[in-house]
Amino acid sequence: MTGIWISLSAYFVLMLAIGLYAWRRSTASSEDYMLGGRRLRPSVAALSAGASDMSGWLLLGLPGALYASGLVEAWIGIGLFVGAFVNWIVVAPRLREQTERYDNSLTIPQFLASRFPTRAVALRTISALVIVVFFAVYTASGLVAGGKLFESAFADLLDLPGVSDYALGVWLTLLVVLAYTVVGGFLAVSLTDFVQGLIMMLALIIMPAVVLYAGEGAGFAQAGERLSAVDPNFLSLTGGLTFVGFLSAVTWGLGYFGQPHIIVRFMAIRSVRDVPAARNIGMAWMAVSLLGAVGVGIFGRAYALRNGLEVTDPETIFIVLADLLFHPLVTGFLLAALLAAVMSTISSQLLVASSSLTEDLYRLFLRREAGERERVTVGRVCVVLVGLVAAVIAGDPESQVLGLVANAWAGFGAAFGPLILLALLWPRMSGAGAVAGLVTGAVTVLVWISLGWNASFLGGPGVYEIIPGFLFSLLAIVAVSLATRSENEFRPLKAAG
Repeated sequence: MTGIWISLSAYFVLMLAIGLYAWRRSTASSEDYMLGGRRLRPSVAALSAGASDMSGWLLLGLPGALYASGLVEAWIGIGLFVGAFVNWIVVAPRLREQTERYDNSLTIPQFLASRFPTRAVALRTISALVIVVFFAVYTASGLVAGGKLFESAFADLLDLPGVSDYALGVWLTLLVVLAYTVVGGFLAVSLTDFVQGLIMMLALIIMPAVVLYAGEGAGFAQAGERLSAVDPNFLSLTGGLTFVGFLSAVTWGLGYFGQPHIIVRFMAIRSVRDVPAARNIGMAWMAVSLLGAVGVGIFGRAYALRNGLEVTDPETIFIVLADLLFHPLVTGFLLAALLAAVMSTISSQLLVASSSLTEDLYRLFLRREAGERERVTVGRVCVVLVGLVAAVIAGDPESQVLGLVANAWAGFGAAFGPLILLALLWPRMSGAGAVAGLVTGAVTVLVWISLGWNASFLGGPGVYEIIPGFLFSLLAIVAVSLATRSENEFRPLKAAG
């Protein structure tokens, strides 16, 4: 246990040191605190986007789904890979250029307000509320992962009266993230994401290889035979897959266009010329990491069968294997990788939600004349407030990481995905259409979830809520835009400074 704590302590110290470095470099203005001064290098932007995207889902949710259901769950990863690639091609260069030219927008709601001035207040208000609500849920999924890590790896290590190991993990995870996010802002989040992304990728290379060949009767062929004996379709991408199930899996990729914590990296990259390099780095990182996550789930199940290992919660298979197979120092590194996945996403989400609360609600309705120092201070306070709300949501130890991520991912993808795409690509789009699409997408997702149609639809399998949400949002934007033509919507872009 000492070796584990040495590795984790070194990781925590490194994260806090990066936060202090960023505090000295880039927190003088709101643009510095919220976008790092738009000076991210391609490598930092790429790994920051990837690490903030994948979260604990990469090391807990996806391996857990594969462990339980087999290779068919890999379609989620395939859909995400394609969606991320299209996002880098279509959205990244356009958003980087247009957010700077449209009044140097620091947040997505600000950009939408500048792009559609006739509906500026409505767009900033509604989009800020959507961001805060769905990010509270999304951040909670990361805290659930932190709680599960602590509960599984450090059970009964600290016996605090009235405090469970799970609750302690949730609050410790939140406190460390708050420490470097509040202090260092966007630059701290991006630099820690870069380091965390490297740690995550290395862990996902090491773990599957060791698990596959650990012990007697190990190896790829033996693993395949053992898994096929349990379920002939376990290693099939199509076995037992329905058309609805396929759509529900691959359409995760649609969510990329509307994830504020990911596309804000495009806004902060150093220049449009750096986008292709960032894209290549980001996609290579994603390919390696997704393949590693698939390997953890599949080979982890084979290892459990070979050794008679019972895993009560499939989403903890990464933690279980790290504890069983490695030296404590290496186990500490692997658990740090899991924390890296969790904290990189939490910090990004807290900062984006805080930016919207500060710029799109506080300044818009309370203090239009707020100076730079005041805005940075308010942003820090909002980071703490959103984090506390997320911790309350994460209080249920029975929460599933993948389920919470799926709901929040769909909410953002449906509300902002069609809106961002058409705002960047379709000059004919109107402000009224933008509002209609934003509201329609968010409401559709919430209604779909509340009715349980994501679990069972018309007596059959559930339909992932992003599908109707994205489609109805797209239709609403097009229909309302065509019916409400306004000559004042598409203002000439001012020259980039």
